[in-house]
Amino acid sequence: MKIMFICTGNICRSAMAHAMLQKMAEENKKNIEAYSCGIYAQNGDIPTDEAISVMKNYNVDLTKHRATNIKNSNIEEMDVILCATETHKNMVVNIYPNLVKKIFTIKEYAGYNREDLSIEDPWGYGLNVYKNCAKEINECLEKIIKNKSLC
Repeated sequence: MKIMFICTGNICRSAMAHAMLQKMAEENKKNIEAYSCGIYAQNGDIPTDEAISVMKNYNVDLTKHRATNIKNSNIEEMDVILCATETHKNMVVNIYPNLVKKIFTIKEYAGYNREDLSIEDPWGYGLNVYKNCAKEINECLEKIIKNKSLC
């Protein structure tokens, strides 16, 4: 199964989700390929220092990640496309209407039944905001790994 994570710049949320899921898939022996991109990403951008630092708490090395713009991604090949926010989801549906049935927010796909299905952007904030964001992503991914029939 191929899963794409999408946020704005692909240097915080989607990068962290991508790396976390890849690690979880390996640990749980799931046949998952994780990818990520950003709607406004600058190809080749590096993750923020805070994202790199927070990922160390999850034993994930984010230093080799490089941002990919959605237009340079392999999104058409994906089985599932998971967006950080409802705004991202709407934008991706507008860009790729043929993929609408595959596009969800991360929280929506994880089974959250809330009014707010967005994971807010930590960019420009301190380490604690990044820690909370990573914790939120991790909780969603744990639910997805446990509850979804991923091959």
